[in-house]
Amino acid sequence: MKSIHVVFHDKKLELIFEDLQKGKFEDKRLFKMITRAIEDLKNNPDFGIKIPKKLWPKPYIQKHKINNLWKYDLPNGWRLIYTIKIDDVMILNIILDWFDHKTYERTFKY
Repeated sequence: MKSIHVVFHDKKLELIFEDLQKGKFEDKRLFKMITRAIEDLKNNPDFGIKIPKKLWPKPYIQKHKINNLWKYDLPNGWRLIYTIKIDDVMILNIILDWFDHKTYERTFKY
């Protein structure tokens, strides 16, 4: 069985995530929601909803060189965006972004 890992696409995003824990009430709640999502993804890498390729924002394709894109619906309309990389020994879920529903719709042009 392959090991499953969840990481952030870069250190900057990871630090933003960690800072949520020190923030105000809303930030702390978002931190808990993302932490739960990370645990869910460790147990089931494709827990989210696969986003059709025609909807992928070009910056995601260019910056992250993705070949799949997923969203995890967080409470209160928040979305966690991630991609999955698989090799012979592990499954790697890479968190690319999270944002509220309005920003999500604008980013994905819904």
